[in-house]
Amino acid sequence: MVKFLVLSANLCVVALSCSADAAAQALRFQPQGASAAGQGNAFAAQADDPSAIHFNPAGLTQVPGVQGYFGTTVMGGSIKVKGPTGIDSRGDLGDSVSTPLPSHFYVSANLGTFGATRLSSLTIGLGVISPFGSNTHYPLDGPFNTAVTSADLPLIDIKPTIAYKISEDLSVGVSADIYTFASFLGEGHVEQKQVSAGALGIPAGASIELNGKGTGAGVTASLLYSPLRNATSKPILSIGLVYRSQAVLPLNGTLLVNGAKVADASADLVLPQVVTGAIAVWPVRTSEKEWKVELDVEYVGWSLNKNVDVRLSNGATIPQPQEWSNVPVIALGTEHKWLSPKWLPHWEVAVRSGYTYTEDPVPNRTFNPATISLSAHTLSLGAGFLCKGAGRFLGVIPCSGASALWPKGIGLDLAYQEWFYESRTVIGNLNPTVDGTYHAFVHLGTFSLRTLF
Repeated sequence: MVKFLVLSANLCVVALSCSADAAAQALRFQPQGASAAGQGNAFAAQADDPSAIHFNPAGLTQVPGVQGYFGTTVMGGSIKVKGPTGIDSRGDLGDSVSTPLPSHFYVSANLGTFGATRLSSLTIGLGVISPFGSNTHYPLDGPFNTAVTSADLPLIDIKPTIAYKISEDLSVGVSADIYTFASFLGEGHVEQKQVSAGALGIPAGASIELNGKGTGAGVTASLLYSPLRNATSKPILSIGLVYRSQAVLPLNGTLLVNGAKVADASADLVLPQVVTGAIAVWPVRTSEKEWKVELDVEYVGWSLNKNVDVRLSNGATIPQPQEWSNVPVIALGTEHKWLSPKWLPHWEVAVRSGYTYTEDPVPNRTFNPATISLSAHTLSLGAGFLCKGAGRFLGVIPCSGASALWPKGIGLDLAYQEWFYESRTVIGNLNPTVDGTYHAFVHLGTFSLRTLF
């Protein structure tokens, strides 16, 4: 029985490690708001809507009144694999559209809005986002089905946030990151499935599954410095610095064979620390139009994820090395905005574009097809529409009302991204069945609705 548990866990150990992989670099899910997504996620130095809760909490001091920002991402794509024997396989993100849809919800409030003038330097907020996740599926009869047939990681991050304006030019912010699973998202736990190779008494073709869930916490701290401003005190140069701490998520779950419980299993999922430096410049910023260019550079500390050892309820431990590397992410984005143009009065209209380079942190030795562990180039396009005053949203809904319960503005942001992955040939993997050449692409659309009170 001990051999059975050890072998089963050894075959399934990637269920925890690969779900972490899937949250690694390519699917460390960066689009957390359509305004930023349209600019290649280069937003940490602009950070002027409620999604600042994620991109740079200090930027929340730029968001007046009470505002909401919420939306979702529709994502599809595929992974193509050519094995060393010439056998082809193809995976997808669960279906033509990945579900559950990665979504984002933010709400912020400047405390001065409620009549406490002395607290007008403080802004609080709450975000619920999906910054790490995966949903990858392969054929049950695929060439590496003993490594993986499916992997799902529906992880969410709950972010209570506070920001303080120290001076007109300098703000700081901090948010907690509470990582957990929710029962209304997929199965409500991390899960991976594969097929038994038929060794040591396990029937060949048996379905093997490992799942788990848990809660972990980290912190995000940031500052926003705007040393240059125009005549109306709007920034024309802003610098953002953001630090996201490492978080350790203890996972506790079950090892299943053909649907029957064999053992309890546990592991620790390590989410990386991330350091972001950003600079935004507005070559044009007048009462009629604005043009911004921003560069963000991230340092993602995946080397902290040294292993994902699986501990069984019988006392055995299965070592699983990860050996990941620290990698950069570089994003360049721009936004051109018209403020109440004559051709569309009572509206602000923005067009956006951007580029992101994401480097792969996973070596050949520990690569697993459960994730798209390939370096990626992302091209982004976006548009934004914000309706105020006498305008009508969708031509019907008044954009502003006298009642305190009715918004003073309604906005819609749209973004489209295409992720182009570099091809990768894997040789010398711990599981030889995954050796081969991998190609992948992902395309997605992000939609965000904004309300101003």
